[in-house]
Amino acid sequence: MEPRAKAGIRATLLGMAVSGLLATVKLVAGIIGHSHALVADAVESFSDLFSSAIVWGGLTLSAKPPDDDHPYGHGKAESLAALAVGLMLIGAAIGIAVQAIREILVPQRAPALMTFFVLIGVVIVKELLFRFSNRVAAGIDSLALRADAWHHRSDAITSLIAAIGISISLIGGEGYESADVWAALLASGVIAFNGSRFLHQATLELMDTRPDPQLISNISLAATSVAGVRTVEKVLVRKVGMNYWVDMHIEVDGELTVYEGHELAHRAKDAIQNKHPNVADVTIHVEPARN
Repeated sequence: MEPRAKAGIRATLLGMAVSGLLATVKLVAGIIGHSHALVADAVESFSDLFSSAIVWGGLTLSAKPPDDDHPYGHGKAESLAALAVGLMLIGAAIGIAVQAIREILVPQRAPALMTFFVLIGVVIVKELLFRFSNRVAAGIDSLALRADAWHHRSDAITSLIAAIGISISLIGGEGYESADVWAALLASGVIAFNGSRFLHQATLELMDTRPDPQLISNISLAATSVAGVRTVEKVLVRKVGMNYWVDMHIEVDGELTVYEGHELAHRAKDAIQNKHPNVADVTIHVEPARN
């Protein structure tokens, strides 16, 4: 397994361990402390745990090398994992919103003070976990791990919102008990937004949408830096997991032999992969230059 995949899996497993511990703490504290927002937040943390498991599975499968049935590798498993995380976020948001609306319609009991301190601790831990996971995701260019990292941040945000709601309930006293539940409803909106965002990004990758134009430009520059390559006529790039696959047409001197053109194409491919290590393969079609 390549180092980038190992780094992503380690970050995911750490996220699973932390999410499981925090979810249990929040659920127990929410039930004992009579906080609907904290219980809702615990549900979101448990969804973090399941989503991290999906990301772990996606990263593990995507790291498998190409085979006869999957000549381009298994990288799309990572995009499917990100898609599943997005759907889980939206599902969790809907569940929290429905429960919050039900609780708004019935008399509320103010939450206990200790629930506030639990949530502050959760916010700090989850934000640190987000920063760590997001840094690893950026380093290995993993959409699934980036989605998982933002799942941690959404948990930090919902915990902060819940803490604010509990504060209002405690400070406001009688008549403000429902602030805790309104905080849970607001948190569901934040979760749904993050879910839809990653659902969109995963769909783009699965549809082989063109990546960043700057990346395409840099790949073309790497090819034309090779002596003998007159120009790049066409470049098609698609992202498969953490890697990119490139199809390219280059123009060379029409008087070159087949062997010379073949060697030139290999040098262009080497130049691209040396410049961009995350390019898994480059298919180059050689054409005679238009004089």
